[in-house]
Amino acid sequence: MAQIFHPSFNTISKVSIFGAVFFLGAAVFGWDQLLRSPYTTGVHVAREQPVPFSHKHHVAGLGIDCRFCHTSVEESAFAGIPPTKTCMGCHSLVWKDTPMLEPVRESYRTDEPIAWTRVHDLPDFVYFDHSIHVKKGMGCTTCHGQVDEMPLMERENTLNMDWCLSCHRHPEKNVRPREAVFRTDWDPASLTTQERADLVEQYEIESLTNCATCHR
Repeated sequence: MAQIFHPSFNTISKVSIFGAVFFLGAAVFGWDQLLRSPYTTGVHVAREQPVPFSHKHHVAGLGIDCRFCHTSVEESAFAGIPPTKTCMGCHSLVWKDTPMLEPVRESYRTDEPIAWTRVHDLPDFVYFDHSIHVKKGMGCTTCHGQVDEMPLMERENTLNMDWCLSCHRHPEKNVRPREAVFRTDWDPASLTTQERADLVEQYEIESLTNCATCHR
């Protein structure tokens, strides 16, 4: 029987199969990188806000504690966005006429809350409780980064599931004494491995990786 295909088709077939596998692998890798990129995660991307609030100025410069503004962080699942009257407690006297703070004064006059843009905004299908993390000795900077160095608030971590699970699997890597939870100058190297293990036991921290922990 006469040969239908030229012998070169064997080479073309092998190259095509290899090329398809390579292309598929490259596509999967590229998609994974896109999902982890700042374009998707918003990491290190400062969000535009109605008022350019500087954590660096208020935290590092003035020494204001996180809980002064985020009043419910120790008792509630939500850290709390400060009401305008909290801002005006200072700014009715300090920088009280600067045009930059006019949205704050307008909010106070009209009793309409400022439409802040959420920087750390988890999907609706994810349950997260600030208070339990605070009680278990997880510091603000562990998730939010060095806010005392941020002129404009930006996301430090992806908040992707694999990032959350990395801490849930090994909580000893990030635990700190409860009295240091709100300190931005706390040095993780100040604890030994054994001291971390002791805190995990003392705070009764479990390695919770069950889906229902966060997806309820």
